[in-house]
Amino acid sequence: MEQVTDHILAAARKVIAVHINYPSRAAQRGRTPEQPSYFLKPSSSLALGSAAAPSTVERPAGCELLGYEGEIALIIGKTARRVGLEDAWSHVEWVTASNDLGVYDLRYADKGSNLRSKGGDGFTPVGPGLIAAEAVDPAKLRIRTWHNGELVQDDTTGDLLFPFARLVADLSQLLTLEEGDIILTGTPAGASVAKPGDVVEVEVSATTGGAAGGGLTGAALTTGRLVTLVEEGTTPFADFGARPKTDDLQREEAYGSREAAGLAAAQPSGMPGLSPELKAKLESVCTATLSSQLRKRGLNNVSIDGLTSTRPERRIVGLARTLRYVPNREDLFTTHGGGFNAQKKAIDSVNEGEILVMEARGEKGTGTIGDILALRAQVRGAAAIITDGGVRDFTAVAAMDMPTYYANPHPAVLGRRHIPWDTDITIACGGTTVQPGDIIVADADGILVIPPALAHELADDSIAQEQEETFIAEMVQQGHSVDGLYPLNAAWRTRYQEWEAGKAHD
Repeated sequence: MEQVTDHILAAARKVIAVHINYPSRAAQRGRTPEQPSYFLKPSSSLALGSAAAPSTVERPAGCELLGYEGEIALIIGKTARRVGLEDAWSHVEWVTASNDLGVYDLRYADKGSNLRSKGGDGFTPVGPGLIAAEAVDPAKLRIRTWHNGELVQDDTTGDLLFPFARLVADLSQLLTLEEGDIILTGTPAGASVAKPGDVVEVEVSATTGGAAGGGLTGAALTTGRLVTLVEEGTTPFADFGARPKTDDLQREEAYGSREAAGLAAAQPSGMPGLSPELKAKLESVCTATLSSQLRKRGLNNVSIDGLTSTRPERRIVGLARTLRYVPNREDLFTTHGGGFNAQKKAIDSVNEGEILVMEARGEKGTGTIGDILALRAQVRGAAAIITDGGVRDFTAVAAMDMPTYYANPHPAVLGRRHIPWDTDITIACGGTTVQPGDIIVADADGILVIPPALAHELADDSIAQEQEETFIAEMVQQGHSVDGLYPLNAAWRTRYQEWEAGKAHD
């Protein structure tokens, strides 16, 4: 069995990691990507580790959440540039085990690049053994992780969201994969947090008779166990850079669940996605700014489109509750449309500050809410109602203090086109997907759906962007050209920083 050596580590010019690739991890995270997304780890994060000579990794001083993630690593053996799916696997020479370590305490610092949170020295141990790629079927590998001797991850590559050949082919479309480059292929559910004194072990196994042979019988192949010991760092962070910080959301993400993190279960009326501090930040910025920040993160389909507000001057922020209507079918309306149906249940259970979002399929030929139920929602403290269908009793609804976002007024009753079917499920409204607990922000420019996991950094970056745009507006008002000013070039950015420093001392 070949072994990972210092020479192999030195040959790795690039270490590329995939965010989410295992269905079990996607289910745990509550999101399934349509395409793979990646981040880079520096080659200086690589380390060797085995049972005989474990690698060591520091949990940096002042950090709480050193996360581990057992992964299968691919080592490129032949240059790959714009290769196809059918040829991609032939560019992989070795398969080995890896541990994609990172500190969640610094996750906020680099806005998704993971440079400091996952790029520390020793944060990518690999090895100890190498399995020849040509000897295995990439769809029939097994990844296991042990934490202090307890098996915590155990999954296979049979149902990956993005098979290994697709990762190689996809990456090669825009960048050259060179001999020695390493691709970390994602982690299954079960990743968690290690503390000083803990031992984390990762092993990848396969059987002979791989892709070429078609069968998977024969002697087992294994990398052996990659062993990493966790130590406590003693050198504090300097005061001129990002300092560690964390909150319950990061604890939940690091441990995999609120329960595993030792946190109380979230209540439907108090989901952890919208603290008073976060709400105030989101209320302070406009949806146009938030939209540009979402776009920077690759989220373009997060606006509820085509609706009008009864209170366009208001800016609202709240957590989504959802209600879905299905097309009317007379026999089903008899069983689901009368009495205390899903529509009335949704209205009667909405809590203070929440926003009821309705899926009406864009159907404008009937009402989805009227004055009595809208009044009930307002009395319960709902922040708003959003429907991509019609509104009955429009004059009365429009006179309420609570905003309603709607497609059009219509006098017809619900049963003409709709059956109220289900509540608090994933729905579609105004051309986008809305899940219970999503954060809704709406103003005169439109309605946005913000994933809770992004909300804190999104709010902070939007506030910073609007501060920068205030400076730009002042300069334009003074007669300056927008050339080099919008966006800021290096010279203007220096002037902005001086302006910002002056404001801080005012």
